[in-house]
Amino acid sequence: MALILSIETGTDICSVALAKDGELMALRESDEGRDHAKKVALFVDELLKETGVLPHDLDAIAVGKGPGSYTGLRIGVSFAKGMCYALNIPLVAVGSLDALTQVAREDFEAGILDIEDEDWRGAYLAPMVDARRMEVYTQIFNTDGEALSEVSAEVVDESSFAELRAKGKMVLFGNGAKKCAEVLSDTLYVGVAPSARGIVRLAEEAFNAGKTEDIAYFEPFYLKDFVVIPSKKKLL
Repeated sequence: MALILSIETGTDICSVALAKDGELMALRESDEGRDHAKKVALFVDELLKETGVLPHDLDAIAVGKGPGSYTGLRIGVSFAKGMCYALNIPLVAVGSLDALTQVAREDFEAGILDIEDEDWRGAYLAPMVDARRMEVYTQIFNTDGEALSEVSAEVVDESSFAELRAKGKMVLFGNGAKKCAEVLSDTLYVGVAPSARGIVRLAEEAFNAGKTEDIAYFEPFYLKDFVVIPSKKKLL
């Protein structure tokens, strides 16, 4: 049972949630570009003021650990670690694809997903985070939220996931999913975006199980190395 602040900044969306005992109390998020360094601190301040919670009331900070945008993940993890150091509280890390799947599951249960029950039940869930062009970071889950594969970077074409698609319906979601659904015509696309609210229950479970991180050494899960692209501009 805990009061946990959750942060997700691995995509264009900057999202912060405050929850008590695994139940969402308040949420702030924006998809207006990657100005996360300014927004995450602002959103945290707004949530604490809105709920009357003091920083020292928090039991832990949870963060989406990736995969996702290198810069976005660095901002979220650095901010979370800074708060943990200052408040002397534990850090909880949640896989960003796990959290995205949790958002989809909660949206389905709430009846706000554009999908029929028969298509959802028994389907393979494929959260997808955009990794440029036709590449995505993804992982396969069942509709109970259980992982059926490891996290991977996939370049998607017509033959992708052929064995899985032959077994049953695939449901794609996330900011990398729409482009893949256009190629994989036998899959279903639903509009589900990354959000810190997907971290809430998973962070509560991890915290209660004592699954916290070493703040000094924890790093985001980038999946791939960061590549610097040289500028084509000529310097005078």
